[in-house]
Amino acid sequence: MEIVTNIAPIALAIIMLGLGASLTVDDFLRVAKNPKDFFIGFICQLIVLPIVAYLLIITLGVPIEMALGVMIIAAAPGGVTSNVLTKFAEGDVALSISLTAVMSLLSIVTVPFIVINSINLFDITYVEREITMVSISLKMFFVVTVPVIIGMTIRHFTGDLVIKNLKFIQRFSIALFLLVFAAIYIEEWDKIVSFLTRAGLIALILNVTMMVIGFYVAKFFASGTPQQRAISLECGLQNGTLAVFVATQLFDNIIYMVPTAAYALVMMATSVIFVFILRKSN
Repeated sequence: MEIVTNIAPIALAIIMLGLGASLTVDDFLRVAKNPKDFFIGFICQLIVLPIVAYLLIITLGVPIEMALGVMIIAAAPGGVTSNVLTKFAEGDVALSISLTAVMSLLSIVTVPFIVINSINLFDITYVEREITMVSISLKMFFVVTVPVIIGMTIRHFTGDLVIKNLKFIQRFSIALFLLVFAAIYIEEWDKIVSFLTRAGLIALILNVTMMVIGFYVAKFFASGTPQQRAISLECGLQNGTLAVFVATQLFDNIIYMVPTAAYALVMMATSVIFVFILRKSN
């Protein structure tokens, strides 16, 4: 547990720094210029995803010790991985980046809000630390918002240097993402095998369901096929490192982080298959 607790905040801060380095002010202004596609993705991620997660928890009878982990991953916004895979899927990368950027900054409010309300909704008693929405928001501000701002500042002053190395930054971010989850599996493998089997089912169903919902909602309401693909991937690919970081603020037992670890494994596999299908359909 100690390794994950130490790695997660550092890895998340570096990942968000890399995200910030890939952003410009135009990525935020684009939302105002083309609001329809953005708000379709925004609503799917912020509202539909947590509702679907809650309904699946109730329907599948997910054990209460895993329920909050599922809601944490549902609350986490998309990460850098969604931007990379949207490019491979020939989707609207600009839309994907805008959704990731805005949702990441809003996450310092939305994630604690969903987490705190989930604790009350499920009457969860296994949270082992005293937490408040303000305390989680402040911690997230320093490992999410501040690094993004620093990254954007570096991009502004270095310009071409960052642009030329964007691929390296993205790959490094994905490597850090994988490192966090490798640490979870390696450190506590004996304890999490049985939980992983149970968590894997809801992780798979939640992931596939949200990609399908995002795909068809965007099909009816978004501007075109590239936007449809971007929204679908944003709905299915969550920021697993952020979810793990939030979990470390709540729990002293790594078992409760298993749903986030299961989702990370599942989403990487299903999203690659999804992208392959989309490319074949062309």
